[in-house]
Parts: sequence; C-alpha cells; structure tokens
Amino acid sequence: MTRIFTFTALTTALTLALAAAALADDEYNVSNSLTLTGQPLGMHGVDPVSMFEADNPEMGNATYTSTHDGVDYYFASQAAQATFEADPAAHLPQFGGFCAFGVYVGKKLDGDVRYADIVDNKLYLFVNEDIFKKYLEDKETVIQGAHAKWTDIHHTPVGSL
Repeated sequence: MTRIFTFTALTTALTLALAAAALADDEYNVSNSLTLTGQPLGMHGVDPVSMFEADNPEMGNATYTSTHDGVDYYFASQAAQATFEADPAAHLPQFGGFCAFGVYVGKKLDGDVRYADIVDNKLYLFVNEDIFKKYLEDKETVIQGAHAKWTDIHHTPVGSL
C-alpha cells in the first residue's frame, strides 16, 4: 500500500510540475528541463541581478534559487537573491526573456544574455549577434513595437506563432 501511495503522490506531483512548466513555456523563455523544485529554469541559469550589477553576466547557483511566476531563477550569491526578491520586476528581462526583436516581428525566440541591452533600466535579450546588430540600427522602434506586439502574443503558445 505504501508503494501505491508513493507512486500516486509522485505521479500527481509530476503532473502538476509539468502543467506549471507548460504554462511557463508559453509566457517565459525557460530551459527545457525542470529544477530541483520542479519549476522551469529562467535565463538559462544566469543570475538576472548580475545583468545590471556585474561587468559580465554571472552563472547562478542552485543554492540561491527564487521562484517568480512559476519560474526558478538562480543567483550567484545570497545578496543577489535578496536584491531580486525585493523587486523581481526590476531585474527580469522584458517579454519573459524572449528575444525583443523576435517579439517585435511576432515571434518568441530564445533570448541570449550574451546579446543584451539595458534601456531605461529594463533588460532586453536578443537571439544572436546578427539580430542584436539589426536592433541597434533602430532601438526605439524595435522596443516600442515589441511592447505593442507583446500584448497580442504574451499568452500565445510558442508553437502557434
């Protein structure tokens, strides 16, 4: 009986975790696997606070994990985690971490921290160097257009765009 209960409990937990991951996939750019908490991982494990405070993005450590809107974020230190928890919205990338230029053209493309820009204290990620260069040609138009388009595609599954 204990084995059946344990199996049922594990099955239920896994189902709930996968359901949360499915929802997060539609609105946040997350890694294809789950963290130890059962949540998807945001920003590919890069510390979002480091994007604003360090010279180079820092990889986070699972020891310092915070969950926001069903997505886990890793931090390089306890101090960075505390900074994030005080104001998550101030440190999260725009458009759920998807490529800002991709959103501008109506797509949800992977956002890569190597190609990032901070404008008006907001973090924007881009899929690759070529797209980042294209964005730099007319930043204001891309950012304004992406914000306008995001309201239409925010809740649309990636595969439907």
